[in-house]
Amino acid sequence: MIGEGGTSAVYRATHPQHGAVALKVLREKLRDDKTAITRFLREANYGARVTHPNVVRTIEIGEARPGLHFLAIEWATGELLERYAKRHAPLPIDEVVEIISQIAGAVQAAHAAGIIHRDLKPDNVMYDPVSHRVKLLDFGIAADTDMVAEDRLTRAGFFVGTLMYVAPEALSGELVTPAADQYSLATIAYLLLTGSLPFTAKSQREMFTQLLTQPPIPLNKARPGLTFPLKLEEVVMKGLAKQPAGRFSDVSAFADALRAAVAEAKSLPKSGLLARMKGMLGKS
Repeated sequence: MIGEGGTSAVYRATHPQHGAVALKVLREKLRDDKTAITRFLREANYGARVTHPNVVRTIEIGEARPGLHFLAIEWATGELLERYAKRHAPLPIDEVVEIISQIAGAVQAAHAAGIIHRDLKPDNVMYDPVSHRVKLLDFGIAADTDMVAEDRLTRAGFFVGTLMYVAPEALSGELVTPAADQYSLATIAYLLLTGSLPFTAKSQREMFTQLLTQPPIPLNKARPGLTFPLKLEEVVMKGLAKQPAGRFSDVSAFADALRAAVAEAKSLPKSGLLARMKGMLGKS
């Protein structure tokens, strides 16, 4: 066993054809719970629908015996991005761009398959710092874009996802669209760049209020001594726009704009403010 959550236990196992896999098994106490079984199978099927190099590959879905549902997925090397970021953030800008671009590719593939992830966060991303390969995990609370609109609405004050990374519209009861995943991705970018989050709330209640009513802290004010190209700041803050219409057209456009902002900063003369940014831009 390598981990255990509310609904399933996760093991490292050996598959006869595919070698090492991560094996998720529905917890014993839930094996007669129809709702838990439905959610487990929904996660498995969502993952199976998305084929992309940066999404963990679904290898097998089955029921070993009545009630013993399992999901075998590709074994991803590295560590959770959450743990890596805690030790190393702020990360070099080039490394951040590479990580965000790969996550964006994975999420764009999910959107193309008609799936909104709804729980993008560093804890759902595996990252191998040696190969710099990213793998997106966990479609446990994903939703179909063609799902009946009422089923993708949440009552104001309720939400699915992780509060620090959830889009404001998910808190206010609006229809959740792929733009919500972009907001979460922009929050991850902000964290990797600064080592902090765009809001300073000290409690869930305070975080909830800030997400709905206050603008995020500008990237260049996140931490003393950290300075970023203004174009890069503009891109991240646009991804964090309160209203979905204020964000980029999709997650790929956000990642492309991020990469372009860094490339533009590198092409400018290394003088004045840019000279002080030289180390940051070139660390990777």
